[in-house]
Amino acid sequence: MPARRILLLTEIFPPAVGGSGRLFWEIVSRLPADRFLVAAADSPAAAEFDRTHSLPVVRLPMHIGDRGLRRYGSLKYYARTALRVRKLVKRHGIDLLLCGRNLPEGFVGYLVHKLCGVPYLFFNHGEDISVSRRSREMAWMTRRVMASARGALGNSFNTRRLLIEEWGYPAERIGVIQPGVDATRFVPAERDEVVRAELGWAGRTVILTVGRLQKRKGHDTMIRALGAVRARHPDVLYAIIGTGEEEHSLRELAATEGHADRVQFLGGVSDERMIRCYQQCDLFALPNRTVGADIEGFGMVLLEAQACGKAVLAGDSGGTAEAVDAPHTGRVANCDAPESLAAAVNEMLADRTELIAMGRRGRAWVTERFDWPLVAERAAAVIDGLV
Repeated sequence: MPARRILLLTEIFPPAVGGSGRLFWEIVSRLPADRFLVAAADSPAAAEFDRTHSLPVVRLPMHIGDRGLRRYGSLKYYARTALRVRKLVKRHGIDLLLCGRNLPEGFVGYLVHKLCGVPYLFFNHGEDISVSRRSREMAWMTRRVMASARGALGNSFNTRRLLIEEWGYPAERIGVIQPGVDATRFVPAERDEVVRAELGWAGRTVILTVGRLQKRKGHDTMIRALGAVRARHPDVLYAIIGTGEEEHSLRELAATEGHADRVQFLGGVSDERMIRCYQQCDLFALPNRTVGADIEGFGMVLLEAQACGKAVLAGDSGGTAEAVDAPHTGRVANCDAPESLAAAVNEMLADRTELIAMGRRGRAWVTERFDWPLVAERAAAVIDGLV
């Protein structure tokens, strides 16, 4: 039987920044080009990015504010996008739609399926499926998506659990595709005092977090934990890479807690600079927690840090535990309160020999299981297994 021709429908795709966009790019760019057509959101930088690769990508006006149906603008979005996608399905002989989220892409897939019968799968990243429960309208739409879909794809086994327990989705119709890491780019490096000085890290014990500045990431809990960490490690510095809506409040919190000189906001940085930060930090932390319905689906940054040979600390919320081989490559701890987080950080920093050993084991663990070529191969098998 010939391989199916798949249309990936996603708002989040490079050059847009985001873990789901990176996941989609790394998978489809490594599988046979004749299997995939990508329909992704347009953006000012999209044309320049698309000149750098040969993957077939069609750019559509896919940005939406309100994902529901009650507003005229949203209704028009769904109708127009569904008609555009139907044309692509017919023009390119598409056998399967792969929808980047349950909403809005999954509802577009539902409409296209009703229009022309093409089957579809919808992807879930943890937080998006939980957010859909916030309103009756979005829950109704999500149930329509689920009822007509051939199956669901989750970015972690925790996401799979949420689909089963919270939505009653059949377990046999759920496949798991965990994200990966480029183990040829994210590599260990020797401690370099010149690089550390350039980063502003000379003479400091550096805890690094990479991620969007949003509440679920737990930057605020780490800042509140710094007092107890400083008592044991007076030279500690908390370095943060990322931008987001919480930056102002985090800066205020650092000043209020008396840690303005102990918290470094690096903002958005290039991949090259980010990799240097991974390589030169002493400990990587993603102190994530659950905030309402908002959870961390997986935590690709944990894989990136381990690929760079660093011990990691992750919160015990969402799917991040799947990105750590605890206790061999790092720790998974409750990060709801600064006291428990500080205790975990202090325990790890107290044994530098074990910290280094964790980093070595972490590098081996992720390259054996999460290198992108392996992930892409598994993804193709999971998709084919559902349809």
